[in-house]
Amino acid sequence: MGKIRNIGIIAHIDAGKTTVTERMLYFSGKIHRLGEVHEGTATMDYMPEEQERGITITSAVTTCYWKQNTVNIIDTPGHVDFTIEVERSLRVLDGAVGVFCAVGGVEPQSETVWRQSENYKVPKLVFINKMDRLGADFNAVLESMADKLGVKSLPVQVPDGGGEEFSAVYDIVRMKKLVFDRAADGDEFQVFDLEPSDEEFVAPWRERMCDTLSEIDDEFMERYLEDDIAPDYIDEVIRKATISLKLVPVFAGSALKNAGIQPLMDGVCRYLPSPLEVPKMSGIDPNTGVKRVIDPVVSGPFQALAFKVLMDSGRKMVLMRIYSGKIEPGETVKNFTQNSTERIARLFRMHAGRKERADIAGVGDIVAVAGLKDVRTGDTLSTGNEPLVLEQIELYKPVISLAIEPRNSAESEKLEEVLGKYLQEDPTLTLQTDEETGQIILSGMGELHLEVVLDRLRREYGLDPRAGKPQVVYQEIPGKEAESEYEFDRLLGDDKHYGFVRLSVEPMERGAGRSVVFAIDTNEWPSDWMDAVAEGISDGLQSGVIKGFPVQDIKVRVLEMRRREGESSVPGYHMAAGRALKNALAVSEPKLMEPIMDVEISVPDEFVGDVIGLLGSKGARIENMLDRNSQKIVQALSPLRSMFGFSTELRSSTQGRAGFVMKFHSFDVLS
Repeated sequence: MGKIRNIGIIAHIDAGKTTVTERMLYFSGKIHRLGEVHEGTATMDYMPEEQERGITITSAVTTCYWKQNTVNIIDTPGHVDFTIEVERSLRVLDGAVGVFCAVGGVEPQSETVWRQSENYKVPKLVFINKMDRLGADFNAVLESMADKLGVKSLPVQVPDGGGEEFSAVYDIVRMKKLVFDRAADGDEFQVFDLEPSDEEFVAPWRERMCDTLSEIDDEFMERYLEDDIAPDYIDEVIRKATISLKLVPVFAGSALKNAGIQPLMDGVCRYLPSPLEVPKMSGIDPNTGVKRVIDPVVSGPFQALAFKVLMDSGRKMVLMRIYSGKIEPGETVKNFTQNSTERIARLFRMHAGRKERADIAGVGDIVAVAGLKDVRTGDTLSTGNEPLVLEQIELYKPVISLAIEPRNSAESEKLEEVLGKYLQEDPTLTLQTDEETGQIILSGMGELHLEVVLDRLRREYGLDPRAGKPQVVYQEIPGKEAESEYEFDRLLGDDKHYGFVRLSVEPMERGAGRSVVFAIDTNEWPSDWMDAVAEGISDGLQSGVIKGFPVQDIKVRVLEMRRREGESSVPGYHMAAGRALKNALAVSEPKLMEPIMDVEISVPDEFVGDVIGLLGSKGARIENMLDRNSQKIVQALSPLRSMFGFSTELRSSTQGRAGFVMKFHSFDVLS
């Protein structure tokens, strides 16, 4: 286990992280031909939408081997609409490599993802990429990291020049010069001792590194003063400081020109933790609520977290991270999240879109499993007898909806089936059917998110449903207490159906949901008639009386039911309850509630005024302002209806420097 590294590649869109991953796979012998993102042939971008757009959407996972180490790499998306993918993968990682562009520095999405990784306390390295680009500036990126992320960086390599002149990096720990052959495939690089002119250039960097390490490690300071610091000892101190989140080692290179990747791979193995060195995973006993820690040992019971569900050629695949014990194909596991039992049919090690069979998987491994029918993202799998649920991956509420309808009846069934599969893959998608129009309402994390789903429908299944404009979902609540009754007395076919129901409705506090109470002697009534009344009320609450939106925060009391011998029936009570409810709602002065969003914007000081002005124009209410890592954090509540296109407006008013996260807060009238 000490030789396993579970790492993620996190960065801003276009910083070159997919290219960095490609090179890691190439140099470790995992792929034999290099793919390029701009040519649409990158191995990790295995979905056609990714190859077309040149951005990474799904967290592809792959296993490779480097100098006796097993490295599981997760290539996470760098677009804000796919933030949940990043959160989900950070949850199961032990370390990460942040990729920053040597020209662009720390860009907004880098800040968002970096902050997420801080929440999960993930140790990190940084690779400053694109050193061969015109305008590349290593020092400026280090300043940008300190300024925007509040990071204590430790350059362990510095580039020899930038732009066209870039062809080598200096190893500050070993005091060597690494020269990369830009013409060849870059498999080989040469290591040279430093010339006097090199030593003059490197000396201040070496001193800076030693000073930084002396500040955080007293023993290192003593040995440094005695001039007793061998490279292996320096590595040990850097490793300890990286794992305890005291600093971030920095590497430099150009992935596209095959420069600096092998030293970065060495750095991953030297400085990032194995599964044994990260804080132990803890879970909660669902019966008692007591927290329990999991020991990462092979001899313990098998415990794993399903962190991603994906469809592979129509078959369901579950990616899981194993925290304890081991598992083999054919074994039965318990799903403690859903109280079910599942059988592991086959195990695979993943390589982006391809798979390799595995006979066994143990602690620290990230593997794919076939045969798990009911598992969803965030479920806990175990062979233990004591129930334990690993904390669930926090799921975001979808914030944007789109009405879609099939073009013909043949497309209709297939569309629902395919969308059902997508829902298992992506818990941030939700699906509802509008009873009035028959349209399917698809909701997701943003416009790009929904666009990609529509793209996949066309490409993978040849489905091209009509799509409307994005819409906001509202809710209705009763304004005051009201009462109504309804007598249903009708001939349906040859049978007479009768039902009488009198009920009242009253508003409850925000977020209380729905409550149905029978204020009658329930022993006197057959259970199927009472069930029919409850079902009639439940169906009626799905569609209110103002605009047909769901009714919430309501208490319904059933005050009276009457029977008629030989004519009372289940349909009669179902219809009577539904009609009585509609009448009561109509006289209760119902109100329309809109979704209010929690908006958190991180912005540099100089743009705070612009952001507050922009939020004011959207009818938002500023709740709080904080300082975090030399950024201002503006927290506000805003109605969702005014937030369409907000990210574009925010980018243009802050020169792209602000990042924002929007989550559902509540349904309410914003005062």
